[in-house]
Amino acid sequence: MRAISVSRDIVATPRELFDVLRDPARHAELDGSGMLRGSPQGPSPLGPGDRFSMGMAQARIAYRSVNIVVEYEKDRLIAWETWGEFRGRRLVGGQRWRYELTPVNGTEGTEGTDGAGGGGATRVTHTYDWSRARLPRLVVELPGFPRRMGPAMATTLERLASAVRG
Repeated sequence: MRAISVSRDIVATPRELFDVLRDPARHAELDGSGMLRGSPQGPSPLGPGDRFSMGMAQARIAYRSVNIVVEYEKDRLIAWETWGEFRGRRLVGGQRWRYELTPVNGTEGTEGTDGAGGGGATRVTHTYDWSRARLPRLVVELPGFPRRMGPAMATTLERLASAVRG
């Protein structure tokens, strides 16, 4: 299977988390990979089928990704596919970024919580899925993205926890 997932329990409601995740202006702030540069173009907040672009950079090469919301369930699930396009043609991409929000209670002392005491929490499962990617071996696997994404996604979830606290 060509996917990796990281989960974390965050003391916040699914609605609070969903509101942050569906705002493209917050994505660079949350990004643990260091690739997002911001300057989103497109609708905000995101909804089903919405298309937005984002400033990106890899190895000092700046570009824009094109993203399409492909899964959407209010306060529960949001996912988008990302593409590299040139003159309207999809050249590379198809990777899917997914956030699933599941309410949990009594998370004090649970491994992976953000340490804030109190009421309930939400388990956020962040998935990077390259099973639909165009040229996955060449574009995703050989450059080592699967190996790097787990730690980067864990950092993203840490930043998401801070964003809803702050």
